[in-house]
Amino acid sequence: MINKVILVGRITKDPEVKYTTSNNAVSTFTLAVPRLFSDTSGEKTTDFIQCVAWRKQAENLGKYVKKGALLGVEGRIQNRSYET
Repeated sequence: MINKVILVGRITKDPEVKYTTSNNAVSTFTLAVPRLFSDTSGEKTTDFIQCVAWRKQAENLGKYVKKGALLGVEGRIQNRSYET
């Protein structure tokens, strides 16, 4: 089985880097990815994808990436669910 995705879009806000109790860096951010085609009313739509980066990639995001930057992300899709 293959679970690989490549996304290119703009980051919606400055990424925040946090550290786990075992001192691993983690950063969560949202990537705005425009669709290539218009919907039935002729308008372009955008998907907002929640992303997570770990360790050195998370630290680099915090140092070098700002809101509105064009970002390419390669990774895998994983669904998460929460109970409130």
